[in-house]
Amino acid sequence: MERVIIAGVDRSARSRVAADWAAREALRRGLPLRVVHVAPPENLDPVEQWPYRPDTVADHVVAELTARHPSLTVRAVSLAGAPVPELRAASAHAELVVLGLRGEGQHARMPLGSTAAALATGCAGPLVLVPGTLAGLDVPGHTDAVTVGVDARDPSGGALGFAFEAARLHRVRLHAVHAWALPASAAESPFPLPEKDRAALEDHEEDLLSDALRPWRGKYPDVEVRADVLLFPPAGSLAHASETSGLVVVGRHTAPGTTALALLEHARCPVAVVPS
Repeated sequence: MERVIIAGVDRSARSRVAADWAAREALRRGLPLRVVHVAPPENLDPVEQWPYRPDTVADHVVAELTARHPSLTVRAVSLAGAPVPELRAASAHAELVVLGLRGEGQHARMPLGSTAAALATGCAGPLVLVPGTLAGLDVPGHTDAVTVGVDARDPSGGALGFAFEAARLHRVRLHAVHAWALPASAAESPFPLPEKDRAALEDHEEDLLSDALRPWRGKYPDVEVRADVLLFPPAGSLAHASETSGLVVVGRHTAPGTTALALLEHARCPVAVVPS
């Protein structure tokens, strides 16, 4: 991967929130930032160019970021074409790509934009999607902790590595969440599962999570880890965790992940989707 962070922007205030998050992350990692805007190749009606022409969008964002972060190394990139394939190509070798959850012109009630959804299921590298307003910052008890969703039976090395490194860089605690479900035989039974049997199942899940985290704890001994095993659907568990986290990290397996997409619709903090 190229040692650069890419922020995809449009003319919306939401994308500027994402670009500012990307700028602060670039400074933290000591990397340059590329602000990328993709405009349709055809000529736009003058009304559609408000408040400024498509070819100057990235320049405007760079000017704002430079004024806010004087030590930032940043460059504007303007491209013509369809946003999804152009951003995929531009970010193919980037270390990190950052976008807003929704783009310009999309309904306020739509939690996840089409570009964000497409890249979440097909970006070559780690993708961070940032809510239009970082609502989690206003939630009582909010911390800067990094939360990572862990499938303890098939842990994503990409997501765990990204999450541990993010916790180290941000100097915060890592919250590892493993959501599990009762076996089908118990879930479908008309009788409640005896407490002793349920406790034994939960102990087994805790052992699986401990095994999944062990090599990463050894690699990052300075990162404090809180491990949680929750009898709850994964997307709901992580959405709840996003209310008090600074970043939630999920893995994306080869097939598009339903957990990642469901989480993004309810996220209250930036979400990193990392290829497995």
